[in-house]
Amino acid sequence: MVNLKVQLGNITLKNPVMTASGTFGYGEEYADFMDLTALGGMVVKGTTLNHREGNPYPRMAETPMGMLNAVGLQNKGVDKFISEIYPRIKGYQTSIFVNVSGSTIEEYVQTAEKINELQHIPGIELNISCPNVKEGGMAFGTSCPSAIAVTKAVREVYKKHLMVKLSPNVTNIVEIAKGVESAGADSVSLINTLLGMSINVKTRRPELSTITGGLSGPAVKPVAVRMVWQVAQALKIPIVGMGGISSADDAIEFMLAGATAIQIGTANFVDPQITLKVIDGIKQYLEKHQLTDIKELTGGMITD
Repeated sequence: MVNLKVQLGNITLKNPVMTASGTFGYGEEYADFMDLTALGGMVVKGTTLNHREGNPYPRMAETPMGMLNAVGLQNKGVDKFISEIYPRIKGYQTSIFVNVSGSTIEEYVQTAEKINELQHIPGIELNISCPNVKEGGMAFGTSCPSAIAVTKAVREVYKKHLMVKLSPNVTNIVEIAKGVESAGADSVSLINTLLGMSINVKTRRPELSTITGGLSGPAVKPVAVRMVWQVAQALKIPIVGMGGISSADDAIEFMLAGATAIQIGTANFVDPQITLKVIDGIKQYLEKHQLTDIKELTGGMITD
């Protein structure tokens, strides 16, 4: 028997495999394809203080080994989440995190305060890749002072597990990771999407209505693994790795680089059961290598 349980602060996950925000809806959408209780955790789609329609279409485009998206955080707002969605998903026997987004620190704080009252939501994932409208649209997560400020403000009102999702579109991700750790983050997740764009050469028009969008999928994995490894050298809090994971080997690679748990995103669109296959694959890897505890993988890269 192998132990697949991992600890994210005070939260025990039954295994290290989680779903990434924006790729798994609220879990309900996948309930017909898989047993949601098998998941270590689930991060529901981005939730904001108020209703958001999202960006105009087209807002998704395929790329070699990945995809671009500019959905724009379409959701009905936190109050609708609490009144309509939460009652339907609160019974799922897995750790549910809500991805919290906003355009101002005040919006982040108010949204987090409301979610803090939900008994069956043990944590939030703070999406600091959102544009800070008071700073001219620069993402909170691309400025260390802004990242610290929003994390600190949410930490003051949110009493459960605070995971901060880091943007890769920065010069020094370690500096920002250390900043949010000092501001009270219980864990960090990385990476969010890389900024990219695609042009249709037949029409000479951009593939996305917003011109640029977030690149995800296997193409970003080497960058994500590198960033997880760099951050793992500097932080004491747990790391949740993501970025192009589509197999058990991918997940194990992130863990060897220093991740305690992982999130699977784009691969859910290709194979709705990919998370279950990754869980099984990790278990088989441990058995094959005669390892009894999943924790032996975290930071286990051999360099000599």
